[in-house]
Amino acid sequence: MTDAKRWTAICQDPPDGSGDVIVDLPPDLIASLGLCAGDVLTIEVIDGVIVLTPKSRDSAPT
Repeated sequence: MTDAKRWTAICQDPPDGSGDVIVDLPPDLIASLGLCAGDVLTIEVIDGVIVLTPKSRDSAPT
């Protein structure tokens, strides 16, 4: 496993009543992960920390 880095992002509640959350990821996080629009991330909570992991482009739905 690689060294973990931490970022802080603000969660926003969209006004549509869906219960969803919008998270604007910081640009330096996006760049460090090599992400671009349309990439798929997995999300899990480990020891109270939200962990985002890019899914392989081969396994992303089309």
